[in-house]
Amino acid sequence: MRPFLTIAAIGLASAGLALAAGGDTPYPTREKLGEALFHDVNLSRNRTQACATCHMPDRAFSDRHDQPHGNPVSLGDDGKSLGDRNAPSATYAAISPPFGKDADGAWIGGQFWDGRASRLEDQAGGPPLNPVEMGMPDEAAVAARVMENAEYVKAFAAFYGRDVLDDPKATFRAVTEAIAAYERMPEFAPFDSKYDRYLRGEVKFTDEEELGRTLFFSKQFTNCNLCHDIKARDGRIEGATFTSYKYFNIGVPANVAVRKRNGAGPD
Repeated sequence: MRPFLTIAAIGLASAGLALAAGGDTPYPTREKLGEALFHDVNLSRNRTQACATCHMPDRAFSDRHDQPHGNPVSLGDDGKSLGDRNAPSATYAAISPPFGKDADGAWIGGQFWDGRASRLEDQAGGPPLNPVEMGMPDEAAVAARVMENAEYVKAFAAFYGRDVLDDPKATFRAVTEAIAAYERMPEFAPFDSKYDRYLRGEVKFTDEEELGRTLFFSKQFTNCNLCHDIKARDGRIEGATFTSYKYFNIGVPANVAVRKRNGAGPD
């Protein structure tokens, strides 16, 4: 009987861990916790802005770009500050490699338009502390907002250990990790364009679309794929995001009008 009791005890202990990790919380997984954080306006200074405000799920996780200020950039939590650049879509962001150099020494990957965040976790920590975005003064302020939510407290303790709530920096880091986990969900990489469906044999191209595909893939006439890679990082045609993840200076000027409205001068 003793072996049976031991096995039963282990089983009960495992069940207890499962319940602690999600059975008594609306966030049964890190991804679900991250989804809640992604949509939570309380993580901004004035409680008016969430990640989802500028990365809207029904717009491929991009911004509206039709704000009344007349520029395709995002409005901050304070209702007046504007970003220098439009918010990039979070769709397929998880596929970007960490920021670094490739075999040829070229800088590739990372997050944001300039790669200043290496991984999704690094990117998720940027907007909450940016004064023209979500505007929180520091990591401790974000951690304090997390502590206001009893369900968050239970979920953070279950997934990251109770000690994570004793250190604001650790709490903030857990916030970014949970959001990044959510951003790695399949809904952020649907591969549902007509081209993707064409590759899967679900649809056919029109004659004009087929001509465009031929030209795009041509090395003789257009060479589009020199910069817009036609293969995924694992070498397959399926799952391609049509980018080399490299950086190029194409001469786009600074958005002087936006910086003027923010009271900031040019770089």
